[in-house]
Amino acid sequence: MHVVSADEWNEARRELLAEEKEFQVRRDELARKRRSLPWRLVDAHYVFEGEDGVRGLAELFGESSQLVVYHFMFHPDWSEGCKSCSFWADSFDRSIEHLRARDTSMVAVSRAPHAKLANYQLAMGWTFPWFSSSRSRFNADFNVSFTPEEVKAGSATYNYASGALVGEEMPGISIFAKTEEASVYHTYSTFARGLDPFNATYQYLDIVPRGRDEAEFSNPMEWLRRRGEYSR
Repeated sequence: MHVVSADEWNEARRELLAEEKEFQVRRDELARKRRSLPWRLVDAHYVFEGEDGVRGLAELFGESSQLVVYHFMFHPDWSEGCKSCSFWADSFDRSIEHLRARDTSMVAVSRAPHAKLANYQLAMGWTFPWFSSSRSRFNADFNVSFTPEEVKAGSATYNYASGALVGEEMPGISIFAKTEEASVYHTYSTFARGLDPFNATYQYLDIVPRGRDEAEFSNPMEWLRRRGEYSR
């Protein structure tokens, strides 16, 4: 803690503001480069099970031409979804209406059967669209689910690195676009720390004096609980 006068504080804040503005300009440029990546045609047939039955990838867009898919970690054998993904998912519901106003749909996709997803979603009080990819290779093809053999051998590719240390389920976000001809293209994916900017709670913690305050833990998110579990 370093205590100074009001004038000294304002001067220090102005200096930091200059750096923040420089960072924001660089961030805007990075966002432009993300949007400018080449597109990749998705020609594989994927099926997803939701509350209204089975759909193809193109049908997940609804009336939008852009789609955000959150790869939610939920192994078929698990009874609950990943607590870290649940941390991210707590902010999905209120964003979806705003995204739709900008020609963008958002869904979560997991490998667990839809019945498990629906039960967990009800318990958590969420309403966002959540689909099971258990009938297709979607999770494997987008490098967020791995076989026990891949995990044991260290042969998985995650976050664009081969031989990554992973579990059978890993998180990510993938972006898709659909043309008027209903062709679907993969335009962007991000994984690991690339998900940080999409967690509102972390963005607030990053500006309080103690920050995320996770250094004392062997796992940075060891402190995390599902919403409603902290009082236990």
